Amino acid sequence: MYYAIISEDVDNSLPLRQTARSAHIERLQQLKAEGRLLVAGPHPAVDTNDPGDAGFSGSLVIAEFDSLGAAQAWADSDPYMDVGVYQKVIVKPFKIVLP
Repeated sequence: MYYAIISEDVDNSLPLRQTARSAHIERLQQLKAEGRLLVAGPHPAVDTNDPGDAGFSGSLVIAEFDSLGAAQAWADSDPYMDVGVYQKVIVKPFKIVLP
């Protein structure tokens, strides 16, 4: 089943994101290589694709896991969690309807 991992950043998270970005992306690449990643990306803090110094307000990952517990464990072990990027993470089942 797919699960949505919806993360909310702490204020001024950009410097923290930069320290752990490569490890964070590596984990997403692993999901992709396994054919389990539907979509992943950050939420720009301002209304543009390149927010510059404004940074990001959070992230969304939708990926396939064996269970809600497995999805939560994956989210809890994100390198962004280790460096304090996220202040809140919600993991919930996701059902694809369209396209």
